[in-house]
Amino acid sequence: MNSNQTFLTPPYLQSGDTVGICAPARKISPDELQNAVSILKSWGLNVVFSPHLFKSLNQFSGSDSERAIDFQGLIDDVDIKAIFCARGGYGSVRIIDKINFSSFIRNPKWIVGYSDITVFHAHIHRHFSTETLHAAMPINMTTDGITPDALKTMKSALFGDGLIYSTNSHPYNKQGKAEAVITGGNLSVIYSLMGSSSDVDTENKILFIEDLDEYLYHIDRMMMCLERAGKLYRLAGLIVGGMNKMNDNSIPFGKSPYEIIAEITEKYNYPICFDFPAGHFNNNNALILGRRISMNVMENACEIRF
Repeated sequence: MNSNQTFLTPPYLQSGDTVGICAPARKISPDELQNAVSILKSWGLNVVFSPHLFKSLNQFSGSDSERAIDFQGLIDDVDIKAIFCARGGYGSVRIIDKINFSSFIRNPKWIVGYSDITVFHAHIHRHFSTETLHAAMPINMTTDGITPDALKTMKSALFGDGLIYSTNSHPYNKQGKAEAVITGGNLSVIYSLMGSSSDVDTENKILFIEDLDEYLYHIDRMMMCLERAGKLYRLAGLIVGGMNKMNDNSIPFGKSPYEIIAEITEKYNYPICFDFPAGHFNNNNALILGRRISMNVMENACEIRF
């Protein structure tokens, strides 16, 4: 793969556009989407639901076939300008190989989501070199589910208003500058895709990672896997988002997630920004994955420009 490939930007949204909501992973109820629909409509957007959106099969939003049909339908509909994945959970990897992206190549559109939706980000980046949006999902678009500032970053990214972030310094930050394409997403999903046709290409890129509800030793295992697979060796930079609600065994692992990551990347000289405000919490700021960004980690702050 060309590590310096150019990524295509899907058309930005405009008032009057139509967007679709589907659930490629865990099931969701109509009540859980009410706020999101109101917000999207307030942006001047028309909202359509995929046919099987509220189906239920155990934890999934319908069968693999139904979820694939829904995603495919939104991909193929030229009037749909963005696809909002309703929520994460687990299930996207079960349908990714059922999707025909030929219509997407002809008519690219924004794919919006995070967590389990990392499957789509990774697959689309690897095969179609098109930008996607790592951002909150409709399930999160409630008063206590997303901060007004984070919601604003989602709208800014989708409507083409640009993004600039400045974060506080962190003890484990590594100073330096980088300008490269940003890729990544959920660490557990990145780990699970290794060796597959959706494997994340990190060479000469800025890697973003975040995670939730993992055992500390598993964070270490996943980071060691990335290290041994050469995923960390040729990075241009690393951005570490939230590592929330971690678990430990009765015999403590003895390190925090940030300590684990800092130790494994200690030998590298690229800039590293810890505690970036994106991940599984309400201040989940939008990241345009596939975009060439500038990253400047300074003594007192980290600035990231899209």
